[in-house]
Amino acid sequence: MFDLTKIKGIIFDYGGTIDSNGMHWSEVLWNAYKYHEVSISKDQFREAYVYAERYLATHKVIEPDDNFLILLKKKVGLQINYLIDRDILPSDDKTKAYILAISAQCYNFAWTLIEKEKALLTELKNHYPMVLVSNFYGNVHAVLKDFGLLDYFDDVIESAVVGVRKPDPAIFMLGVEKLGVPADSVVIIGDSYEKDIVPAEEIGSQTIWLKGIGWEDDDENAKAGLVIKDFMELKSAFQLD
Repeated sequence: MFDLTKIKGIIFDYGGTIDSNGMHWSEVLWNAYKYHEVSISKDQFREAYVYAERYLATHKVIEPDDNFLILLKKKVGLQINYLIDRDILPSDDKTKAYILAISAQCYNFAWTLIEKEKALLTELKNHYPMVLVSNFYGNVHAVLKDFGLLDYFDDVIESAVVGVRKPDPAIFMLGVEKLGVPADSVVIIGDSYEKDIVPAEEIGSQTIWLKGIGWEDDDENAKAGLVIKDFMELKSAFQLD
């Protein structure tokens, strides 16, 4: 049960939480592929998505100064080239133009959401210290700076920098230490049940699950201290109305 009276600090997840309102980024990208009428099935897209994520995890492609649009162009480029290499898409100018079109649409999607959320983030920052904990590629500071989000957080814990990744609860303990308050007085807000909610509860923190469209269906028994379907519901959760 979420108990607001005990909260002295907030830990936010980033990707899938702040930048897509609970929707897994595979779904955001797939929606853009559909919008631009790319002739592939969802299974083929998912193959390309997984390939790109694995490649990015093992190769130095993303630079520390890459903003989110640059990141997206590199990620979508890997996906499109995967599809070309397997003769799923033709190697022509139209196919290659998808890279910029899809990246720009997804970037604008994130930008629009974040601009809407800033007033709420400001209210939360005025009441609580806040730390961001994210599995990211080593460029989350550049992404946050580009979106005007850096000043909302007292510290940023990034997996590629600290060498610990969710769902390891140790990465959340680093966030708790930065807040300087007991774990049970921290609420962790994230979109992933397995990567955010489960490890948060393991360290004794409270949880708010921003439950949207995930990569896979969640266990029907999955639960959290509070479950919301929209980022803006945090306003009422923290009684900021």
